Amino acid sequence: MKAVRFHDYGDADVLRYEDVPDPEPGPGEVVIRIRAAGLNHVDIDMRAGTSRLPLNLPHTLGFEGGGDIAAVGAGVEGFAEGDRVTPLYQIACRHCEPCLAGRQQFCARLQMLGVQRAGTYAEYLLVPADSVVHLPDAMTYEQAASTQTTFATAWHCLITRARVRAGETVLISAAGSGVGSSGIQVAKRAGARVITSAGSDEKLARALELGADVGINYTTEDLTERGREATDGRGVDVVLEHVGGSVFERSLAAVADGGRVVVCGGHAGEVVDLDLIELFRHEWSVIGCARATEAELRHVIELVGRGELHPVISETMPLSEAAAAHRRMEDRRQFGKVLLIP
Repeated sequence: MKAVRFHDYGDADVLRYEDVPDPEPGPGEVVIRIRAAGLNHVDIDMRAGTSRLPLNLPHTLGFEGGGDIAAVGAGVEGFAEGDRVTPLYQIACRHCEPCLAGRQQFCARLQMLGVQRAGTYAEYLLVPADSVVHLPDAMTYEQAASTQTTFATAWHCLITRARVRAGETVLISAAGSGVGSSGIQVAKRAGARVITSAGSDEKLARALELGADVGINYTTEDLTERGREATDGRGVDVVLEHVGGSVFERSLAAVADGGRVVVCGGHAGEVVDLDLIELFRHEWSVIGCARATEAELRHVIELVGRGELHPVISETMPLSEAAAAHRRMEDRRQFGKVLLIP
């Protein structure tokens, strides 16, 4: 089969479209014929060697995908060749203390597609059958490749961790990203007023079409000042922050007394200045968000299948053009998810 791998860390040119052995399912496993694979910004960090995630080279990236069952291993029930499916990108052991508590993102033996295991940048994928979900009838392969790391992450951040309530005002960073475009929808579904930021007026126009109430161009406007203006000086109740660096600092300064900042990324600067005096005087809460639970992953798949959430897909590109797709993400030219089609 064909897959995209890198044998050394570096820029997009290290990605190789090459032949690798076809996977064969063992007991309890299935092979999925991938029809669409989703890109995530952390793919770029892993490829560059800056992700702080240990990888075995050569490595195949890709958290998400949608496809069909191509082969079924011994003892597998509930799946047959041709079934439309998506693999959960987090493969948990189901036996450790966090798993038994429903917190699979902290599984002691967690394996993630595209990190500890070969990912979806390939024609075929080998996974345990108990980590596979049937696609709802109305859900496309492309939507399946655009749902888990976007909607489930936004859901875990806003609903589970920040506990957004109806009537609150939420500031969402990077409207053009997968998490940003999904966060707008999740926050509106919770009854919140949404302010969002992006680096271009074109992206802000798209964000307003998704339901955002106010858009801030952080390249031409002061994010803190505009965030407070949009709330009559009070500040926002919640920030969904996944950019880092100065965007985190300016977003925190726009938070109301007693407000919350939930953080799930930091590509623009992982180490930031934090004034502890300001933090405790304003009773701000800074909340970390690692990954969603398995229940949340399954829930957002159902919501997309019912048409209650809508993945935003920027474009699709052939698997052989993975390097070009990475460059497009690095140049921040997309709005929503970029997909690869094997």
